[in-house]
Amino acid sequence: MRIDLHRTDPATSRAMFALQRAAAQAWEAAGLDEELHELIKVRASQLNGCSFCLDMHTREGRARGVGEQRLDLVAVWWETDLYTPAERAALALVEAITKLSEHGVPDEVWDAAAGFFDEAQLGALTWAATTINAWNRLGVTARRPIAPRE
Repeated sequence: MRIDLHRTDPATSRAMFALQRAAAQAWEAAGLDEELHELIKVRASQLNGCSFCLDMHTREGRARGVGEQRLDLVAVWWETDLYTPAERAALALVEAITKLSEHGVPDEVWDAAAGFFDEAQLGALTWAATTINAWNRLGVTARRPIAPRE
């Protein structure tokens, strides 16, 4: 590991964990599905190349009952019928948030998600995307190692 950010700045680390807890509470309060939560964490981690987070969230997804095939194919969610229209809209929104370009999140992506999710749910989706992206950036920067599985 390049740097242990939890050790070098424990106060900021605690604040990040508090943000994560608050975002998780918003997700739950908005009545969003936990399986979708795991799928978006996996997809953002794939896009950001964070092996630590990808390993953690695929394990957590399996433990929470997300199907093996849905976890395996979330990298190409648009090419299969394994995801509902609402899940597709959420995954597209999370991808747009993750891959912010000079044009931001396109209106058509936001509008598609808004067709399935109310304002509280859109807020929870945005916070979930933001927190996993922050964790991914910390993990990639620190070169957080993974423990080999047998």
